[in-house]
Amino acid sequence: MKTRTSVTNRNAGRRRGQGGGADRREPVDKAGKGRRTGPAKTPSRTQAVARTRPDPRSARAPGARPAPGAAPRPAAASVAAPRVELLVVDGEREGQRLDNFLSGRLKGVPRSLLYRICRTGEVRVNGRRAKPDQRLNAGDEVRIPPVRVAERGADVPPPDAQLARIEASIIHEDRDFLVINKPSGIASHGGSGVSFGAIELLRAARPHDTLELAHRLDRDTSGVLVLTRKRSALTALQAAIREGRVEKRYLALIEGAMPRARLQVDAPLRKSVLQGGERMVCVAEDGKPSRSHFGEIEKFAQASLVEVRLETGRTHQIRVHAQHIGHPLAGDEKYGDRAFNKAMREQGLKRLFLHAASFQFTLGERSYCFNAPLAAELAAVLDALKAGD
Repeated sequence: MKTRTSVTNRNAGRRRGQGGGADRREPVDKAGKGRRTGPAKTPSRTQAVARTRPDPRSARAPGARPAPGAAPRPAAASVAAPRVELLVVDGEREGQRLDNFLSGRLKGVPRSLLYRICRTGEVRVNGRRAKPDQRLNAGDEVRIPPVRVAERGADVPPPDAQLARIEASIIHEDRDFLVINKPSGIASHGGSGVSFGAIELLRAARPHDTLELAHRLDRDTSGVLVLTRKRSALTALQAAIREGRVEKRYLALIEGAMPRARLQVDAPLRKSVLQGGERMVCVAEDGKPSRSHFGEIEKFAQASLVEVRLETGRTHQIRVHAQHIGHPLAGDEKYGDRAFNKAMREQGLKRLFLHAASFQFTLGERSYCFNAPLAAELAAVLDALKAGD
């Protein structure tokens, strides 16, 4: 049913076509030029947020009386502008990293943005600047700035193939923990151009679980990755990691042969972020204390398979320590040797040869030891090296 306004506009057009004067209260321009006074188009969401006053020229301005017979229009939903939040950390969040705290509060905000607002000082803990890896204490006051995320349509679910792959990687689950043998090429979490990390994929596969990462692995590193199902398990395990009560062992292929079968590397590491956002780590006197233990397992003509036990868990620790002692990792495009990497590619290596083989700890009276078998593509490289000797 047409409204009176549309009938009036149509009649006005007829009178104009007959040479009659148009109704000044309802001017219409048939050519589509000049002033438009008909019903206004529905504003976009952005315009609705920006406009604080109704447009007096719009026939649909708030407060205007609807035309007889017109269907009632629903009231416009008010859009609250983001504002600064001051949150007090409760006991359940004791010991949680700041970036994880922010991620839980700001759902859907990319990690890269969380790191940026920390780096620029917009996030504060007890009024002071704070780094993303800072641990929170109960009673801390966290300032969270207004964060506006561009609106988008319904979230696209992860591809079925990725969900199947991540579920096939599960090696242990109980009431407290879910453990996977993370494939190389899957990040621990999304962000920085990665849509779905291991945590996002597992949350999609297990929507009724409350899953959190207990630690992280580099994207190119395969092996044991532990997630928790309870907040109490997360805080307990993270406390054990901080206190050095977790034993982590890796398998790595390094260039050449070490001078001794066992080698301890004490070299402080400093992390920096390049202009493009890439993380680089180097040995530096002002870096954080870092210690790795290298143990020889098997020698080959050009390389050695070693087990590495970590006492600290710095970013890229094994890779930088291996480079520091003159035995870089095979397949390491960032810290490795180009000629050695080329030789290993000829043996079938297509990725970084670093695998988190075991993760062991004790909580209370219960001990855990999670083991992940060496990835098939890495085992094939070892077979090729043996055949060539």
